[in-house]
Amino acid sequence: MRVLVTGGCGFIGSCFIRMLLDEDSEASVLNLDLLTYAGNPANLADVEASPRYEFVQGDIRDLELVSRLVADVDQVVNFAAESHVDRSTSERAGQFVDTNVYGVYVMLEATRRHRPKARFLQVGTDEVYGSVDWPGFPDEQTLLRPSSPYSAAKAAADHLALAFHETHDLDTIVSRCTNNYGPYQYPEKVVPLFLINAIEDEPVPLYDGGTQVRDWLRVEDHCRALLLLLRSGEAGQIYNIGANQDPEVPNLELTRMILDVLGKPESLIQPVEGLRPGHDQRYAVDTSRIRALGWQPELDLRGGMEKTAGWYRERRDWWEPIRSGAYREYYEKHYGAALKS
Repeated sequence: MRVLVTGGCGFIGSCFIRMLLDEDSEASVLNLDLLTYAGNPANLADVEASPRYEFVQGDIRDLELVSRLVADVDQVVNFAAESHVDRSTSERAGQFVDTNVYGVYVMLEATRRHRPKARFLQVGTDEVYGSVDWPGFPDEQTLLRPSSPYSAAKAAADHLALAFHETHDLDTIVSRCTNNYGPYQYPEKVVPLFLINAIEDEPVPLYDGGTQVRDWLRVEDHCRALLLLLRSGEAGQIYNIGANQDPEVPNLELTRMILDVLGKPESLIQPVEGLRPGHDQRYAVDTSRIRALGWQPELDLRGGMEKTAGWYRERRDWWEPIRSGAYREYYEKHYGAALKS
């Protein structure tokens, strides 16, 4: 089985590739990644010499390139996306539409033309449902209410994938996962940002008292669900994936947990006032459909956070180079003024 993975040098994509190669000795991976700021070849250093792994640097919007790659695969898993809410609410919003909508169209069209029997898994996000009022848990048929250009573009990509199934009988599946955390996550996201700041005894910027609620899933549990969907998912269906923490964990509690597993004081918490545009209050999803296939998360949040904190403590060689250059400029723009006040 040959699998085309796009965005495989990113956080979730690299975990998926490592897991696929480890668990299926018959599988080979072709990784297409443009290597934008969050794509890091170091994430796959442990597999780059494998004869079952091949890397191609390129853009999912390049129809000629994608067509050539798709023609020789059995499955396509699309992780490639612009993926951060704060970046999508700036002047870069058009890039989110270009990559997350047009890029997905190119992938689907190339598959339709050159490998119409291939299974196509579009990896999505629960953010397409928008902010969910407690105690609601939207299922896969719930009306989408995206709040940011990022989530709106991802919602459009989902619709495209499903439309190609209806119109062209393409074997497409859509997944919608809650917030992931784990090793190799680019430090603009809250868990690695807070972990690294706390390790360095720097302030952790917590917005609006940390009342927002997210459902936190360790990245390996997410990737196990995706492998299951490739094997057993139903074409034309959507599958929510999440941990369904009970009780739910607001961001303040998550922050305290991060500091506690690192043995750091809560005095590092730096309150920041003012909700950021496009950020929702609560995310939650009904995961009955994926659980009916036999999946459930293996790591609870505390155990997963302890494991994650240990990785970031040990892997300064990975994150220290990232904390300079473009990332430092981004960090100062979004958090610098607040942390200096």
